[in-house]
Amino acid sequence: MATSTKARSRKAKPIAQNEKPGPPLKWAGGKRWLVPHIRAYWEHNCERRLVEPFCGGLAVALGLCPGRALLNDINAPLMNFYAWLKKGLSRTRIGMRNDEDTYYAHRDRFNALLMSGRGRNKEAAELFYYLNRTGYNGLCRFNSKGEFNVPFGRYRRINYARDFSAYREVLEGWEFMCKDFEALPVEPGDFIYADPPYDVQFTKYAKEDFSWADQVRLAEYLAAHEGPVVLSNQATDRIVALYEKNGFTLSFLEGPRRISCTGDRSPAMEVLAVRGVKT
Repeated sequence: MATSTKARSRKAKPIAQNEKPGPPLKWAGGKRWLVPHIRAYWEHNCERRLVEPFCGGLAVALGLCPGRALLNDINAPLMNFYAWLKKGLSRTRIGMRNDEDTYYAHRDRFNALLMSGRGRNKEAAELFYYLNRTGYNGLCRFNSKGEFNVPFGRYRRINYARDFSAYREVLEGWEFMCKDFEALPVEPGDFIYADPPYDVQFTKYAKEDFSWADQVRLAEYLAAHEGPVVLSNQATDRIVALYEKNGFTLSFLEGPRRISCTGDRSPAMEVLAVRGVKT
């Protein structure tokens, strides 16, 4: 799909580092820590459009602050929140308290909206923000029916945002979608940063699982892209072999997470797989 003249002429806006709004959501597995490493590749390509097939908590997009971006995620409630954030979301309809009874009442209401097909309205966006800030550990998890099932978080204190207007200027040139990554209208010159669900046992980030077959499909899709690509994932043996097989250059980083399921508290290794990037 051709980019419009207006979109091609849009330049990245010079926003000072201290003026950039941070991610509006808590996000388990967020990549704010990885932004300096991605920026090393992005700074030589910053006139391109940034494409994120798995945008998650927006840490990378907000950290790089591109003038143009196509940001996608299969998580429909998340993308509804971003759609309203771009419009200038303000909290007007629901009360937000760090209270267990309030939390479960709002979770029930949110799920009722999802089940009735009304999950794209403003109330759903406000409830998603509240549940994200108040629920356990920034998790976003859905059961097989598509219902949000994260328990109450039990934080001592939560600072709920009162004003989201700082995001409007930054998000002006950004487009949000909710599709499978292969359905995105990606152009040959786009800079793709992909951060799919980790190659681990838990993949119930949305109603749909992200299987090993999806990991393979993604690697082949990224390898076929004509423009620059950066991917991050957990450095499992099969992920490393998959991206080596598809012609990526790999580097390894110690992530902020800790491996703890067996009592081992060593840092979890992350892999950056890079292809076609000017440096």
